[in-house]
Amino acid sequence: MTLLLSCSRLLKRGFAMNSLRRSVLVSALGLGLSNISTLALAQAPARASKEEAVAMVKKAVAFYKANGRDKTFAEVSDQSGQFRDRELFVVVMDAKANVLAHGALKKMIGANIMDLKDVNGVMIIRSMFKAVEKANSGWSDEYLFLNPLSKAMEPKLSYVEKFEDMLFFCGYHFLK
Repeated sequence: MTLLLSCSRLLKRGFAMNSLRRSVLVSALGLGLSNISTLALAQAPARASKEEAVAMVKKAVAFYKANGRDKTFAEVSDQSGQFRDRELFVVVMDAKANVLAHGALKKMIGANIMDLKDVNGVMIIRSMFKAVEKANSGWSDEYLFLNPLSKAMEPKLSYVEKFEDMLFFCGYHFLK
């Protein structure tokens, strides 16, 4: 990287050199920058998938069955725990949409989120309750929500599973 900066400074200052040396330097600089760009892209975390969101919810429900309510809610709400991966996190709410555990925002615990809507007016939580009316699992309507990794508003779908008197859900962001 230091070599690249030095090369670019020389070029900007109009360092005296013959055209062959200048073209070699420009080529080296270009190759170096493209390698850095490739490296940066390779290090960016991969987007979570639909399948990973489903697996995260199923894992949380299985954890609940094995460990009970208190331990599960504590584990789900642990932001560095097993129910947080990239932009994926689990939320658990009761039958009235009171948040019991939240993998991204602990301050949401205890809040009623039934009327939560996105910028387009999509009733996010109501769509989750609708998704589990006929079966114990399903998908929310598509909504826009802040991706915690990209810090951008992006389309999102959440997989929801009903267990006992609770809804467990996890959403994934996608690009259209």
